[in-house]
Amino acid sequence: MTNRTLRGKAAVVGVAETTYYKRGESPDPEFKLAIQAVLRACANAGVDPKDVDGFSSYSNDRSDASRLSAALGCHQLSFASMQWGGGGGGGSGAVANAAAAIATGQAECVVVFRALAQGQFGRFGQGSRSRTVSGQYAHSIPFGLMSPAQMFAMKTNRFMHDHGVRQEALRAVSMASYEHAQHNPRAVMYGRPLDEAMYDSSRWITEPFHLFDCCQENDGAAAMVLVSAERAKDFAHPPCYVLGAVSGSQHRADAPVHNTPQYASSSFTTVAPRLYDMARVTPADVDVLQSYENFTGGVMMSIVEHGFCTGEEVNDFFTADTFSAPGGRLPLNTSGGNLAECYMHGLGLNIEGVRQIWGESTCQVPDATVSMVCSGPMVTPVSSSIFGSEATL
Repeated sequence: MTNRTLRGKAAVVGVAETTYYKRGESPDPEFKLAIQAVLRACANAGVDPKDVDGFSSYSNDRSDASRLSAALGCHQLSFASMQWGGGGGGGSGAVANAAAAIATGQAECVVVFRALAQGQFGRFGQGSRSRTVSGQYAHSIPFGLMSPAQMFAMKTNRFMHDHGVRQEALRAVSMASYEHAQHNPRAVMYGRPLDEAMYDSSRWITEPFHLFDCCQENDGAAAMVLVSAERAKDFAHPPCYVLGAVSGSQHRADAPVHNTPQYASSSFTTVAPRLYDMARVTPADVDVLQSYENFTGGVMMSIVEHGFCTGEEVNDFFTADTFSAPGGRLPLNTSGGNLAECYMHGLGLNIEGVRQIWGESTCQVPDATVSMVCSGPMVTPVSSSIFGSEATL
C-alpha cells in the first residue's frame, strides 16, 4: 500500500500570474489571459512552453487544453484534466490530478491553471438572473436564498451558533489577509489597509458577513508548472514537492435544499485525514497555511476541520497574533488571499504556498518547510494540498 501515494512524486518548478484586474476590467479575453499566465509560469521555471504536454484545471474553466496546446506550439498533448465541481474547491484537486499524471507516466510536464474574465462571461458573485428556476434551486430562490454569500452564510451562522463563536473571529481572518496584502505589490488591495473600525463599520452583505468578509471578484489568470521529482533539482528554484493532494467530501455533502447531515461544515471532514496520511505530517508540522476565503466563515470551519483547533477554541485561536506573518502561531493567507490579493478562484493560494517553500513570499515565514493549502470550503468536492521542501523527504 505504501507505493499508492503521490507523496514526493512530483514537484512545482514554476509559478506565475497575470496582472489582476477588478471584475470586468481585463483588456484581454479569458483565453489570452490563460496563455499569458502559462507563458510566464514556464519562464519562471525555465521551461520551453513547447515541452508542456499536459494541462489541469477546475471549475469548468473554458480554456480548452487542446486549444492551449495548439496556441503554445506544444510538441504533443498527453494529458488533459478538469476537476468536477463549481467554486474553488478544485484548486488543490487540479494539483493532485497533475501530480498523478506525472507519477503514473501519463505526462512529463503538466501546467495547472485557472483563468477568469467576468466581463466576457458573467459575474460570479450574483444570483441567477434567469426568469425560470428548476431542480433544487426551486426550493430556495423563491424564498430569497439566491447568492453564494446568502447560501454560505447559512452554514456559517449554524457553526457560530453551535460553538458560541463571536464576530471577532471572522474579523481576524479578514485583518490577516489585508495586513499581508500591504506587503504584496501584486495584490489588488495593496496600499489599501484595513483596520478594525473599518471592518466593524462596513455594511452587512448577509449576516454574519460584512463587506470585508467576502472575497473579491477579479479577472486574470494564474498557472503552475509541475514535473517529476527526479527532475526537481534541475531548475532554478529550490525543490518544492507535492507531499499530499486530495479532494472529495463527506457523506451526502451535496444533499439538495440545505438538508445535508453535516450542515455546519466546510466539507473537509473526510478530506483532511487522507491529506495528512498521504503527506505524513500533522497539523503541528504545518509552518504556514493558505485557506481559501470565498467568505471568512469557510476559513473558520476549514481550520477546525483540518485539526488546528476545535470549534470551542475558535474565539481564542482566531486572533491577529495567531495569523500574522512571519511570527504567528499559524501564519495565514500570506499573499493577501482571495480577500485582498486576488480572487483567481483560489489558485493564487496554491502559488503562495509554493513561494513560501521557495523562500520567495512577500510575507516570508522563516525556514518554512511545510506549506498547506485548503481549497474551496463549503462546496463539493473540496480539496487540499501540502507542499514540502527537500528536508521533508
